[in-house]
Amino acid sequence: MSDWIVEDGIGEIRAARLGKGGIAEARIVREGRLHAGQVVRARLTTKQGKRGLAEAGGEVLQLDPWPASAAEGEERDLVVTRGAIPERGRPRDAKARPAMAADEPHPPAPEGARPGDLSDHGWEELMEEARSGVVARLGCTLSIVPTPAGTTIDIDGDLAPRELASRGAEAVAAAILRLDIGGSILIDFPSLEGKGDRTRLAAIFDDAFDAEHERTAINGFGLMQVVRPRFRPSLLELAQNLPAESRALDLLRRAGRGAGAATSLELRAGEAVTAWLSARPHLIERLEARQHLRIALKAHGSDPLWAGDVHAV
Repeated sequence: MSDWIVEDGIGEIRAARLGKGGIAEARIVREGRLHAGQVVRARLTTKQGKRGLAEAGGEVLQLDPWPASAAEGEERDLVVTRGAIPERGRPRDAKARPAMAADEPHPPAPEGARPGDLSDHGWEELMEEARSGVVARLGCTLSIVPTPAGTTIDIDGDLAPRELASRGAEAVAAAILRLDIGGSILIDFPSLEGKGDRTRLAAIFDDAFDAEHERTAINGFGLMQVVRPRFRPSLLELAQNLPAESRALDLLRRAGRGAGAATSLELRAGEAVTAWLSARPHLIERLEARQHLRIALKAHGSDPLWAGDVHAV
């Protein structure tokens, strides 16, 4: 049986790999956005030397390389290599390359994933970590901040520096996979004076992090950079940089799980959350059809990003 569980939600697909302590790895793929592995028919819009830009489904793609002998305005099959990243300020466009005959579409959820309820395995706690950027684990506290330049992780706690650093290395390794953090990651360990101690600490991280990555040595200031493949936004980037959208989709998830025998539900949430849903009535209609009930939206409270609650009416 697969270790991966998938929820085919309204507006997003959620998947998680289970480990001994609950969710060991997670990912979210939002509906209506291009995702890594997807083969799309795109229009080539702008040639920029050996690279260029293309458009598919209303999204801009950074194309590398530009197809040989292709001209602007032509349509070509492309493979998405990374989804768009919602960053503070200016979002980062999706990336793609020319498709080849051997390319096959890849679903957002891992092959062999089985349907299930992620709430049974700590999904709500994981999403709270994504929203806050604070992870308490193994006696230490991680402060995780996504930035356009990469993700920074600071390790803090009351343990002695050597013990704190060792536990922090294991906690960081787990958090990277749980929160689906890719790209450049800068980890700030408690400072250790001896080079041998820093080498041992890096080895602890390597033993705990069983996934593709490259890293630097830990320098005298306690800094280590990790670089790993980046296929989609991290859970932190989704929760923090798309707050109204993320809270709205979570509200729909809670409405679907808590409907029970009700025939009508009222979803109350902050103004920004209800406005996002009101602009996408097809999501409400899909939930109504799936649960066989009527849904009403109501803006409520002084916080426009209030995540809301569900009431049977």
